[in-house]
Amino acid sequence: MLKPRPTKRLSDLLPQAMGPAAARQGFAGAEIVSRWAEIVGPELAAVSAPQKLGVPARAPAQDPDAAPPRATLTVRAEGAFALEIQHRSAEILERVNAHLGWPCVGQVKIRQGPVAELRRRKPVPPRPPEPTAEERGRVETATATIEDEGLADALRRLGGAALARSRR
Repeated sequence: MLKPRPTKRLSDLLPQAMGPAAARQGFAGAEIVSRWAEIVGPELAAVSAPQKLGVPARAPAQDPDAAPPRATLTVRAEGAFALEIQHRSAEILERVNAHLGWPCVGQVKIRQGPVAELRRRKPVPPRPPEPTAEERGRVETATATIEDEGLADALRRLGGAALARSRR
């Protein structure tokens, strides 16, 4: 019998999924983008979004043991809220650096503009087809030995959806 894998929160998987897109905007890890509301708080996150993390190149003659140059975090802010972001930029720097674990960001640059544009939603994909009676029977047989009813029910739904999707 297969040993069940521990469940993971979506917020823990999001940085891996966003990695390539975030790297194009200077976010080596998508931590700042995916956890923006946790970092700055819900009130600032509602009117702002991180846009780019610009890391200056290290000069070739610079001492290799010297601290790397600090990055610039570009934040897009809705209209009049840009002033609020400017006033709280020291707090944002402190929170971002605390979240990352070291003082890598040294400056916040503010760009005014619509934040919703950065949070465009993708169209919702069509619902998968319903499983057939045969597919439901296969799933029921496979989950019959699971004692935890909640887990068994979740696995039945997942198995039925996976089998139905494989028919496409």
